[in-house]
Amino acid sequence: MTGTIRPSDVYRARRRIQPWIRPTPLIASTALSAIAKSDVFLKLEHLQITGSFKLRGATNAVLSLSDTQSRAGVVAVSTGNHGRSLAHAATRVGMRCAICMSNLVPDNKVEAIRALGADVRIIGHSQDEAQKEVERLVAAEGMVMLPPFDHPDIISGQGTLALEILEEQPALDTVLVPVSGGGLISGVAMVLKAANPNIRVIGISMERGAAMVASRRAGRPVEVEELESLADSLGGGIGIGNQYTFAMVGEFVDDLITVSETEIAAAIRHIYWTERQIVEGAGSVGVAALLSGRVRDAGTVVTILSGGNIDMELHNQLIGAEGVTYCAVGRQWDDAHA
Repeated sequence: MTGTIRPSDVYRARRRIQPWIRPTPLIASTALSAIAKSDVFLKLEHLQITGSFKLRGATNAVLSLSDTQSRAGVVAVSTGNHGRSLAHAATRVGMRCAICMSNLVPDNKVEAIRALGADVRIIGHSQDEAQKEVERLVAAEGMVMLPPFDHPDIISGQGTLALEILEEQPALDTVLVPVSGGGLISGVAMVLKAANPNIRVIGISMERGAAMVASRRAGRPVEVEELESLADSLGGGIGIGNQYTFAMVGEFVDDLITVSETEIAAAIRHIYWTERQIVEGAGSVGVAALLSGRVRDAGTVVTILSGGNIDMELHNQLIGAEGVTYCAVGRQWDDAHA
């Protein structure tokens, strides 16, 4: 087993966070089952309290701090959903919280974090630049850094989602998981493989700036250019000094797949018009993989709809535009240029 994280840590995390989070439904999709020639189920994690799975890890990390650490407060870099979840968890226990983000983070996510009372700082054009402000606050003010993914308590908290999936659908063949820094897929895959090594775990990311995919291909953590994408929550690097998730993805994840902006837009439209759910780009990538035929004949499949914090003006454009996709700042792209 990689590092110091075990399935038992996930069970402890579940007991710790159970009063603070919402168990989310698992529903069958008749339409996707017919398209993918598989029995497809959707894990509706976008219905989590803060609109994404990130609340699980953030809550577990906050509740695991010592009294001294709690008094110092917490700080993190975020593409939006981790910051929102960490701000929510910290506010509930009366803890100071600072969130540092790049100017690529959509305004709706920035304002949602501010509304929770966090100290929001917009720094530079990438998570790496925003991370420098996190490190400054740790050094100057003694705040505790809780990163979005590469942390044992974060990974263990995210892994609780797999426990719910196994209870709701124990006869599993394949699970599709959005992947960015790898906190979600590391915890989920570890738990699933411990329960049944034959369960196939596939990570899905976007074509534009998928850091974990590039790092796995290189055989080591590498930096990638952060690009605008409908799947903005999947942006950012995995950290050159990655301690946990890079190795855990290598050990527990069977395959990594990328999808295009056009495919992500089509998935958002399908999820709205057919499944009657509002999901952000990052949460739709598993559905994009099914619709595009990248995952077929996979038996009983669960795809995680990981977040729903999409800018509603963008969402309205996407669901009304046939054959056209939009980048995160609203610029139209023809399919030929996506």
